[in-house]
Amino acid sequence: MNTAARYFFALRDWVDDRFPMTQLWNEHAARYYAPKNFNFWYVFGVISMVVLANQILTGIWLTMNYKPDATQAFASVEYIMRDVPWGWVIRYLHSTGSSAFFFAVYLHMYRGLVYGSYKKPRELIWIIGMFIYLTLMGEAFLGYLLPWGQMSFWGAQVIISLFGTIPVIGEGLALWIRGDYVVSDVTLNRFFSLHVVAFPLLLCALSGAHILALHHVGSNNPDGVEIKKHKDEKGVPLDGIPFHPYYTVKDLVAVLIFAIGFAWVVFYAPGMGGYFLEAANFVPADPLKTPEHIQPLWYFTTYYAILRAIPHQLGGVVAMFLASSLFFLLPWLDRSPVKSFRYRGWKYRTALIAFVISFLSLGWLGMQLATPLYTWIARFFTVIYFLFFLLMPFYTSTDNDKPVPERVK
Repeated sequence: MNTAARYFFALRDWVDDRFPMTQLWNEHAARYYAPKNFNFWYVFGVISMVVLANQILTGIWLTMNYKPDATQAFASVEYIMRDVPWGWVIRYLHSTGSSAFFFAVYLHMYRGLVYGSYKKPRELIWIIGMFIYLTLMGEAFLGYLLPWGQMSFWGAQVIISLFGTIPVIGEGLALWIRGDYVVSDVTLNRFFSLHVVAFPLLLCALSGAHILALHHVGSNNPDGVEIKKHKDEKGVPLDGIPFHPYYTVKDLVAVLIFAIGFAWVVFYAPGMGGYFLEAANFVPADPLKTPEHIQPLWYFTTYYAILRAIPHQLGGVVAMFLASSLFFLLPWLDRSPVKSFRYRGWKYRTALIAFVISFLSLGWLGMQLATPLYTWIARFFTVIYFLFFLLMPFYTSTDNDKPVPERVK
C-alpha cells in the first residue's frame, strides 16, 4: 500500500472514530439493497435533489447582489443580469431551476401513483413527500415576488387576496401575510427572508426525513413486490442489489442527460416562450397599472384553473386548496391490495388516465383567458379531477386486479 493510500485510510479511520461516516455510507448506499428491477421512472427523486442543490447554490450567489427593497429590487435584478460577471447565467439557472424542480417532482409523484408508492408500508414516505410538495409551492410563490416585476407584484396581490375570502379570519390573515394593507416593501422583505432562510431549511429537513423513511422500509418497485420477504442466509434480499455502484451509476447517467436538457433551456430558451419567465415581469412593478391577463407560472396553473372554474370565490379557494391536499389521503382512499399499475384492473387504469388528462388540461386552461367556453371546460375537468379521489374507495375495492407475483420478475 502506497503512502497516499495509507494516509487516506488513516484519515477515514480517524473520522469514523468520531463520526459514523462509513456506517452512513454503508446503510444508505453500499449496503442498501434496492430492487433489481428499477426503471426510468425511478430517477426523478435524484434529479429533484440535484435541482434543490442548484437552487440553494445559485440562490446564495443571487442574494449577494439582490436588494430586498421595493425601490431597488427590480434594478438589482437588472444589475445582476447586465453587470455582474456571469450574473445572467446564475439568474437563469435559478429561474429555470424552479420549473425543473416542479417538472421532476410532478413526474416523481406520477410514478408514485402508477406504482402505488403511497401504500403500506410507505404511507409516511408519501406524506413527507407531500409536505415537500406544499413547501416547494410556498417557496416558489415567495420567490415569485422578489424580482418586483409587473406579474410578480400583481400575482402576489391576487394570491394573497384569496386568503381574505376566508370567513372571520380572512382579512387578518391576509394582513399578516402582507405585513401591510397592500403589497409593499414590508411584504418584499418578509417574503425575501422566508424564501432564502426558512423554506430552504424546511425543504432540506423534509428531504432528509423523506430519504431516511425510504431507506428504513425499503424502496418500492415496478412490480409492487416487497423484496424484504425473500432473503438469503445472510439477510440479503434475493431480488435486491446494492444501491452503489449499480444505481449510483444509473442515476449519474440520468442526471447528465437531464443536465444537457437543462443547459439547453438556460442558454437558448430561458423564458421558454413565457412559460418560465413572462414578458410582463421584465417591466418594473406599477401599483397603478394592472396587467391585462394575470396568471401564475405553469406549475400553478392547474390549481388556478380550478379556482376560476368555481363561481363562488370562497368555494374556488377551498377547491384549490383541496385539490393540492387530497394527495395526503391516497394511502387510505386506495383500497386495492395491489400496488403496481401492471397488475391493476381496468377501473384504476381508466381513472388514473382520466386524472392525468384532467390535470394537464386544467394546466393548459389556467394559462388561457377565462372565456365562458374555457370556464365550462375547466368545470368539467375539475369534476373529473375530484372524482378520481372521491370515488377511489369504490373503484379500487371492486376492481378486477391481476395476481401479483411472489418475486420480482
